[in-house]
Order: sequence, then C-alpha cells, then structure tokens
Amino acid sequence: MAQIVSFGEVLMRLSTPGFSRFEQARQFNVTYAGGEANVSAALSYWGHHAAHVTRFPDSPIGRAATQYLDFIGLDTSHIVYGGNRIAVYFLETGVAMRGSQIVYDRANSALAEMQPEDVNWEEILKDAKWFHWAGITPALSQGAADTLLAGVKAAKKLGVTVSGDIFYRPNLWKYGKKPTEILPEITANTDIVIANGENIKEIFDIDGNDFVESCVNLQKAYPGVKMVVDTKRTSISASHNLLRAYLWNGKELLETGDIEINPIIDRVGGGDAFIAGLIHGLITFDDQLKALEFGVAASALKHTIEGDALISTVAEVEAIRKGETSGRIKR
Repeated sequence: MAQIVSFGEVLMRLSTPGFSRFEQARQFNVTYAGGEANVSAALSYWGHHAAHVTRFPDSPIGRAATQYLDFIGLDTSHIVYGGNRIAVYFLETGVAMRGSQIVYDRANSALAEMQPEDVNWEEILKDAKWFHWAGITPALSQGAADTLLAGVKAAKKLGVTVSGDIFYRPNLWKYGKKPTEILPEITANTDIVIANGENIKEIFDIDGNDFVESCVNLQKAYPGVKMVVDTKRTSISASHNLLRAYLWNGKELLETGDIEINPIIDRVGGGDAFIAGLIHGLITFDDQLKALEFGVAASALKHTIEGDALISTVAEVEAIRKGETSGRIKR
C-alpha cells in the first residue's frame, strides 16, 4: 500500500507554446496537473510509494489523465470514475515584466461532484505514513469538502501524519459556503499547516503582530497543529525571483537563506515542489532546518522545468541545497 497519499482535483493543462499570448495561440500544449498530485509526483520520483486519490470522467480524456499519472509514477489504483468532464486550466507563461496568466474552467467537474461514500479512506490509508491536502479542493463543492474531511479524520484515527496547504482561491467558493465555515474543522485534524499570517487571519480570525505570534495563536486554538510553514518570494521580475522559507515548530522559528532563480522557465507547481521537498525532508532527515532547505531547493529546481510536476532526483535537489547552483554541464 502507498506510503504517501494525496487527494485533490487533477486538471487538463492547456498552455500556449513558448511565451505566446492567448491571443496569439493557434494550438496548446497538453498535460495534466493538480497541486496535490504534483506533490505526490515529486515524492514518487524520489522513491516514495505515492498514491493520488481523485475522480475522472469515465471517458478517453479521463483515461488519458490516468495514464499520465501512471507515467509520472503515481499509484492510480484508488482513482474514482464518474461525472461528465475533467477540469481545465489555460496557461500563458510570462517573462520579464509580463506576468503569467491562468484561466480556469472547472465548474461541474467530475471531482466537484464527488461524495464521501465514493472513497474507502481507512482502506486506502491503513499502511500510509502521510496524507496531504490543499485548500482548493474543499472550495469546489460541499461533496469535495466532505470527502476531504472524511479523509483527514480517517488519517488522524490511523495515526497518519497530515499536511495541509491552506492557501485557497476565494473566487472558487460558489456553492454557498465560505472558507471560514469549512477549513477550520479540516485544519483541526492537520499536523503540518502551510500558511502565512494573512491566511491565518482570514480563515481563522486569529491575529498576530508577526508570523511567529500568528503561529503561536493558531496552535493555541488548534492544538493538533505541530508545525506552521511559509515561503517568502521576492519577485524581481516574472523571470527572476528569490525564494526562502520559514518553519515554526512550536518552540523556535527556523529560516532558510534565499535561493536565486534566474531565469524562471515555469513557475507553476513551485509551491507544490516545496511541499514535496519538505515532506521528503521531514520523513528522511532528523534535522528540520535541513528538511526546510530541501523544500526550498526542490521549489527552485522546479522553476527550471516545464510543466507542473518536478522531475528530479534527490541528488539534484541536495546539490542545490548545498549551494551548487552554477548549472555546469554534466558529462
């Protein structure tokens, strides 16, 4: 059974060739991606048995999406089939002073119509060590939110570590519920939260004068939360960023140095690569700072790779973590 399990929507990604604008495009490059699946994909490349739970239409498109997840090494045995359509997003990659643009088309998708009874979480998670979720999935529908809540509760019952990226898209919440009504109960069953002070205020109405105070107050309200993690991006241009990360473990704040990323080839999925690197580091290393640094290095490397998923080896990420960023040719 899978060591790591993630749950969330997988979309068809249609991107303009190169740096073309939407108005210029006469064809699109096709791949499949979703934040939680991106996390599991990176972990699979690093040797972890990772499974992704999602729902696809039982159609050639749904089967093509499954085949893609198979290709990148994910266990797809728990995918549910039903519904009429796969969610889609369109990407225009920016450069220099022009930022990237994303347009979503995900209403009435197969996953948005999912219900808790579609998934046997205790069977899926019985041998797992880790379960990962993100705040976009419960934004899609009450059924998706209820299915996720059942998953995190099953994980906690079984002693599985739960991580949650609570960053969310406000414009997706169109089914009558607000993030403040849904995310707190899910977070109460989560061990490691990826969030910043602004998210903590918006979702939980918890204040803090700085990141540490926000984290301390969050843990007082939600004692099951063991760590709070955040990244800081300094954007010099769409093609040139600096990236660092912070981790509050309940006792001290750990902070990495900046990694310079220049030029950026594809920023999409960088946050997912960071989470994958953090999970790998926390599973593999005894040193939390080293785990955090591995996450930042993984994210930086992802920015050099087209597509949503980080395709890399542990050795490549570890080299960046140690400061080997010259990009010398390998022979």
